[in-house]
Amino acid sequence: MKKPLLLTLAATTGLAACLFAAQPTLEKFNQFDANQDGSLTRAEVPFPAIFDRLDLNTDGTVTRAEAIQAAAATLRKKTKSTPDSPPETTDLPLDNVFAYLDKNKDDKLDADELPQPDQFKKLDTDQNGTVTLAEARSVIGDTVSRRHLGTSFTLPEETPTPAEDPATLTEQPQILKGSEHLIGRLIPSLPLKDLQGNSVSLGGKTTVIALFSATCPISRKLGPELARLQNDCAAQNITFLLANVFPTEEASDIPTFLTTHQLTAPVIADQDKALQHALAATTTTEAFILDSTRTLLYRGAINDQYGLGYTKETPTRTYLRDALTALALNRPIKYTATTAPGCALDLPAPANVATTPITYHNQAARILQANCVECHRKDGLGPFPLETLADAIEHAPMIRKQIDRGAMPPWFAAPTPAGHTTPWANDRSLSPQDKADLLAWIASDRPAGNPADAPLPRTFADEWTLGQHDHIVQLPEPVKIKAEGTMPYQFVIAETTLTEDKWVQGYEILPTDRSVVHHVIVNVHEKGKRRILDRDEGTNGYWAAYVPGNSFKMYPPGYARKLPAGARISFQIHYTPNGTATTDQLRMGLIFAKEPPRYAVNTLMIAQHRLNIPPGAANHIETASKKLPIDVHIMGYVAHMHVRGKAFKYEVTYPDGKNETLLDIPRYDFNWQLRYDHKTPLTLPKGSTVKITAAFDNSPNNPANPDPTARIRWGQQTFDEMMIGYFETYTPLPQKTLTAR
Repeated sequence: MKKPLLLTLAATTGLAACLFAAQPTLEKFNQFDANQDGSLTRAEVPFPAIFDRLDLNTDGTVTRAEAIQAAAATLRKKTKSTPDSPPETTDLPLDNVFAYLDKNKDDKLDADELPQPDQFKKLDTDQNGTVTLAEARSVIGDTVSRRHLGTSFTLPEETPTPAEDPATLTEQPQILKGSEHLIGRLIPSLPLKDLQGNSVSLGGKTTVIALFSATCPISRKLGPELARLQNDCAAQNITFLLANVFPTEEASDIPTFLTTHQLTAPVIADQDKALQHALAATTTTEAFILDSTRTLLYRGAINDQYGLGYTKETPTRTYLRDALTALALNRPIKYTATTAPGCALDLPAPANVATTPITYHNQAARILQANCVECHRKDGLGPFPLETLADAIEHAPMIRKQIDRGAMPPWFAAPTPAGHTTPWANDRSLSPQDKADLLAWIASDRPAGNPADAPLPRTFADEWTLGQHDHIVQLPEPVKIKAEGTMPYQFVIAETTLTEDKWVQGYEILPTDRSVVHHVIVNVHEKGKRRILDRDEGTNGYWAAYVPGNSFKMYPPGYARKLPAGARISFQIHYTPNGTATTDQLRMGLIFAKEPPRYAVNTLMIAQHRLNIPPGAANHIETASKKLPIDVHIMGYVAHMHVRGKAFKYEVTYPDGKNETLLDIPRYDFNWQLRYDHKTPLTLPKGSTVKITAAFDNSPNNPANPDPTARIRWGQQTFDEMMIGYFETYTPLPQKTLTAR
């Protein structure tokens, strides 16, 4: 018999959460664990029968892992039916049962689809001969008991599928690391002319340059979108230029292409391909955005509607439009560079290439703006600003030191091997070229250069980076932060006041005093559910999180986190006194999904609760692993340890025995607990074993070590330790029964 959908859904959401978190089991475990050492003895468990059932290896102690394993075995026994067992009484979601019974998918059930007359009569409240989902819910609520369906009733098992399957597409746009593809660089002023011989200048205002070829099939397909972009740019007072990449095309081809699509924008006649060289163009379909100072802000695909070997009815990613929208709203551009499927260009090396001297205005300022100024600015998180030439000269020695140490910009994943592109969508490491140029400028006499080459000053939102939010949740009252020493984690609960379920596509956490907030773990608790315990940081995963440098998250269209009606939100906050007494009353802004999501975002975890780090150990290794009972779709990772944390690694062993490193953090930094987001979600198949490995430095050589003579166990405070590997994942949602407002 196929597994009931309930079990599939439980595996997708509940059992997987149990696999990584097992909150009910761990709550009971923590209640019995009087000394909080991560294990139970017979003296701590007053029920011998329960202790014997949990002590799987009969060694006289029960670990958290044993408790979870025993609970899972009990759950399997309760949910497994045999011919001699009584009918299962587990509830099934009404939405799923209704969708399954609705064979003709007309959003109602007739007598043929629900053949039990007594049930049909009871549910058909308006007596019109059909049953709607609303009618059924008004009678039986949100779930259906199995006793009403019978043990033979089963729903088809759903197999989660990724949002996109790259294997089915010959070539679609791929995310690139912008700093390795001229993003943030000054594009030189060139003596350009259009087809009529008129001079065309770059700069002065925001400019979009769209390459095209009248003979490239993909470029021709993009003609209608180029026309729409041309008109939209005119309405926004943005210069729109077309650049023909093959000047030798038939004389009639270009006019025909322009006339067919009503393109009236100036067309650059790039006869010597100087513009293509300056932009390091690669295909006939690339588009570029330059600001008024000729700084390159975006390069890549217009959208993903067309590629090599495929065509979509409509685009699912509108990269160029998204970049222009972000600029208009003064928000960061999420994807600054992509590949652009089209006809390939093979540019010969230009003659007489001259090396431009690196000055502050032409390059160094741009590198600092792209990589440092977000934090190093007035009222920013950084200890000093880097917004002006004077700032850069004054702090040049410290810039060099932090770059040489690999401490700045904060990014601690192992370097991507040469010849490979970074797998991370949010890779903030310096590109080799940016690093070499900035260090070269610092090592020189630090020339200012021509002020006319200076980039535009970066501007930042006064409060919310993501702009207007649909709902804001704030701590009910300010938290007092003392001036010195340490503070226990603060656990504060806030009400949402929402009267209906919401799907949240984006969130942003904003302290009122960011200087004292180290990190925040946010969890959502359904109305009427179990008591909220301030027991353990991260035991239940997280719904949202904040660390310096990761204060907000906007999920792609179609992905969202559920926020149930009437839910309460708990904030576990790590405050670090900085010498001045202050207060903080942080807020979390929420952006609701505008369309029903296709995928629910969840956070799963693996943790090693039974830490035992010896005194003085300089490289103590701990591991934890779990075998996956279902396919798991991973969007990103967050590794969490405290000040003795030294290194962290995620690995997987696939069912066929193949091993792969998912994320290697060879130098973990407690001060920057970054999120590492995959460019494309990674699917780990059922039966894979995920392993986390952590190294701890409890020696006197660790300057952050509070006490190298202590044996360290799991605990909340910084002087204790933790080892948690978070996984941000998604699961498909049934499409017939979603509600998103």
